[in-house]
Amino acid sequence: MSLNLTNHETKSRAAVKRFWLGRAAARDKQTAMGKLDQGERGAVTGGKNMDGFIQLASDLVHANGLKDAEIHLERRTLTLPGYFRPTKIWDMLVLHRGQLVSAFEFKSQVGPSFGNNFNNRDEEAIGSAVDFWTAYRENAFGNIPRPFLGWLMLVEDATGSRSPVGESSPHFPVFLEFRGASYLERYHLFCKKLMQEQFYTAATVLASPRTASKTGEFSTHDDPTSLTQFVAAFAGHIAAVAATR
Repeated sequence: MSLNLTNHETKSRAAVKRFWLGRAAARDKQTAMGKLDQGERGAVTGGKNMDGFIQLASDLVHANGLKDAEIHLERRTLTLPGYFRPTKIWDMLVLHRGQLVSAFEFKSQVGPSFGNNFNNRDEEAIGSAVDFWTAYRENAFGNIPRPFLGWLMLVEDATGSRSPVGESSPHFPVFLEFRGASYLERYHLFCKKLMQEQFYTAATVLASPRTASKTGEFSTHDDPTSLTQFVAAFAGHIAAVAATR
């Protein structure tokens, strides 16, 4: 059966527009409430700005053979057991006939501060993956085939995310690929390494300017970390599950 990618590029542009418009609406709400001190954080916590990408993933499930899958989006149904901690709340879970099919993280980062947030996102993603796969090894989700674990990051395309960043390591040199790399390049390298080490089945980073609230524009690297590869990998996983059920 051929894969159905559900016109993912058009839907992704719509998701990007929804992201930026959602942030703007949340920021306006915070301003109206007099909570100006929250700055960009208020725009993040004020709405579910990545819902367009969650909808894309849901469409891929239905289009590739699992029409009766359980797609969990409510916070109370997004918890899975961990190994190093009791539980972890994911952004989206897909189950079919009681078996876990996939788990997703949909994250974003905007300026002006990219440094600390980049490190926090990295540490969170790695820790969640290690906890997930160790729990899987210990049959926390039952004796099931290997699930799909996905990580999608949307980063503001801005001077701060594209400018070269220096590193200070007084005792040992940093890896060559990180020298002078911008935060967007670091996210790209991060996604590649997440997949190389099998921490995530697929990982992608999208770069999008704030003006994309009107255009939905974004860019990705044309390699295994691209959005198309991410979508194709998930569609393939869903089709494979459907073929065996």
